[in-house]
Amino acid sequence: MSNFRSEFLREAHARGFIHQITDESGLDAKLASGTPQVAYIGFDATADSLHAGSLVQIMLLRLFQRTGHRPLVLMGGGTTKIGDPSGRDETRKLLSDADIAANTRGIRAVFDKYLDFGPGKALSADNSEWLDGLKYIPLLREVGRHFSVNRMLSMDSVKLRLERDQPLSFIEFNYMVLQSFDFVELARRYGCIMQMGGSDQWGNIVMGAELGRRMGGLELFGLTTPLLTTSSGAKMGKTAAGAVWLNADRLSPYDYFQYWRNTEDADVVRFLKLFTDLPLAEIAKLEKLAGAEINEAKKVLAFEVTKLCHGESAATEAAETARRTFEQGAAAEGLPTIEVPGGELERGIAVLDLFVRANLAASKSEARRLVQGKGAKLNDAVVESDTLVVNRGHLAADGAIKLTAGKKRHALVRAV
Repeated sequence: MSNFRSEFLREAHARGFIHQITDESGLDAKLASGTPQVAYIGFDATADSLHAGSLVQIMLLRLFQRTGHRPLVLMGGGTTKIGDPSGRDETRKLLSDADIAANTRGIRAVFDKYLDFGPGKALSADNSEWLDGLKYIPLLREVGRHFSVNRMLSMDSVKLRLERDQPLSFIEFNYMVLQSFDFVELARRYGCIMQMGGSDQWGNIVMGAELGRRMGGLELFGLTTPLLTTSSGAKMGKTAAGAVWLNADRLSPYDYFQYWRNTEDADVVRFLKLFTDLPLAEIAKLEKLAGAEINEAKKVLAFEVTKLCHGESAATEAAETARRTFEQGAAAEGLPTIEVPGGELERGIAVLDLFVRANLAASKSEARRLVQGKGAKLNDAVVESDTLVVNRGHLAADGAIKLTAGKKRHALVRAV
């Protein structure tokens, strides 16, 4: 249904966020009641930063707050110790408590950019608060009895692993029980009525809503977003050089800007709806751009997405660096820069190693393919040999060496 009464569901539907809802009319009525509601999304601490693949969920929480409700960010300090089997063919590596704590801090910092926390505003919790203290026998009696093993085996997160003859550990099998218990606990503690997540979480979300009804007669709802890929079928948030991280210490604002600037033509409007706050009427105007003009829409997308993640000044600097680099051909100072010891440059550095160190290639073999395909440049000149040794003689007048991978990825090398 698209004639929602609640502003959140209307806007979420129009922007392409909605894949499935457990009870559309019931949820719509709840959200249109005039009372701010609480909804959550959980994020396990498997790395010290989220990447662009998590942006759909982050922007959905942001939209929830923009339409008058209270988003709740649930950090998975407890569930990370188990490992979510959803969408995976192999068991996740178990992390230490110290690693989980460090990753939680890195991820939590991302949300301060997108949400407004405080009394009556966005909420934050960590499921280690209640999961770490659970006693096994009481959990089996109070929670486990509400789960049918037959039903659990039918869930995609379990079924797909078994169908592919991939091992599913007993500890992972318990993940959906704990995620369901999280939903009930958040409903009790914060009055949370809805869990949101990607389409691969549908089974776990439904189980949580059912557990709330069975354990406490709670009316809980679930909403999932579509699986998001680019028009060419690539997974969101991944590039040949690695993940598109949201933390600046993992990926520079310039490289982040360039990732969005290089969006495929067919994805621009869809991404403007999902990843920016631009009004839909304004996006409709950009949708009319065609041919070379679509590059203007890509610049808007890159600027708006970078502004949300890294701030307006960083977005402005990235846009100006890109303009100078591509439109004026300058080796702009704002490009990502790596520093190498002067003595090392004096002795010479293999060009393949330099491209890897500058994060323009994920490995030497990838750098070699880049050179062999005439896609690697040094000071705007094509690198003709993958055995080239770069030394001080390659420094330009400004004291830097400019590296280019493909048409749009650049880095500077400076001696220190």
